[in-house]
Amino acid sequence: MGIQMDAKNIHQVFDWLGTSGQLSESDIAQLPELGYTTVINLALPSSTPALPGEAEYVTREGMNYLHIPVEWESPELPQLIQFFGLLKTFEGHQVWVHCAKNMRVSAFIYLYRRLCLAEDETTASYPMSAVWSPNPIWHTFIQRVLALQNHPDYNWALYKRVS
Repeated sequence: MGIQMDAKNIHQVFDWLGTSGQLSESDIAQLPELGYTTVINLALPSSTPALPGEAEYVTREGMNYLHIPVEWESPELPQLIQFFGLLKTFEGHQVWVHCAKNMRVSAFIYLYRRLCLAEDETTASYPMSAVWSPNPIWHTFIQRVLALQNHPDYNWALYKRVS
């Protein structure tokens, strides 16, 4: 990225997808210049270092703001599916996804890449492998979700963006 941001753990995953830890007001103001139209926040409002008024900062810049608060100690499959649905809904848009430290986000992106895009382990592990090694709670969550890869109740390919 050719622009400096306050956020930590910044990663450009695809041309349409950027991720990071908590955005600052200044970071949010720069996102439209980079072509981003949508911000998805996976952190809790009480997460350190949450930005009070983030939704207002984002919408003031003319971007969509979506919030899926994911409990650090108990990530849930419905939240992941909602996240996949938002990526599909905003197909054709550049999307920035963040949480407090890019840990929740990178795990969700890993699962998106494995399940929806059917990428191999090495490819899909970016940016998660650059950000962290999942703790036991998140490792268990990831393994539980991956076990559903071929489950007949889930058609993960439906969430794949084609643009």
